[in-house]
Amino acid sequence: MTSPPASTPAARRDRIPARSPWSVPVAVALVLLGVFATGAGLGRTVGPLDWAAGQQRPVSAQERPAAAGRGGLPASRPVSLAVPAIRVTAPVAPVGQAKDGSIDVPPLSRHQETGWYDRSPTPGEPGRAIIVGHVDSKSGPAVFYDLRKLKPGDRIEVTRQDRAVVVFTVDSVEHFDKSNLPADRVYGSDGPSALRLITCGGAWVGGRTGYEDNVIAFASLADTHEP
Repeated sequence: MTSPPASTPAARRDRIPARSPWSVPVAVALVLLGVFATGAGLGRTVGPLDWAAGQQRPVSAQERPAAAGRGGLPASRPVSLAVPAIRVTAPVAPVGQAKDGSIDVPPLSRHQETGWYDRSPTPGEPGRAIIVGHVDSKSGPAVFYDLRKLKPGDRIEVTRQDRAVVVFTVDSVEHFDKSNLPADRVYGSDGPSALRLITCGGAWVGGRTGYEDNVIAFASLADTHEP
């Protein structure tokens, strides 16, 4: 198996990097690494899919059909996130793939910042946008410390660079052992627009694992406010 090619960093803030279409055909093997920074609370969250030999190359944002024609907004990266129920208002910056193949996260020095995985759809596009964040840091709670407290119906607002505000409502908040994550529910560029917020949870086990679980908030599109 080969890992998906690394995303090319955006040359400008308003440029959307190429992203892999995380639909789940039979030829795709699911690889969820769950690697964490030693002693840091959260270093990395769930890993992406490995593409099996012979799988077609990823399709860039420019090559995909316009999202608006598929029942969604065109691509525009998220810039801020608001989750009123847990008093979160945070910037969102693109994050890519770490060297080990997992999803990267913002550095611990910016533990109140969230990261949009730049190989997932942007919020409002068809498919599942992924935003990750630290649960804690060496100095105390981080941006997603209270993510586990969200309840069905809670509101999540994502502001995009094009000034559209995409509103999601929480469907469920679930804990998963890092070796047993539901990739088919987390990833995907097909289907209705949805959002996944991901952080750490469970017991601290240390070493390269950190916390033993991931906490994932699953949310569905509720409304969009275009400028």
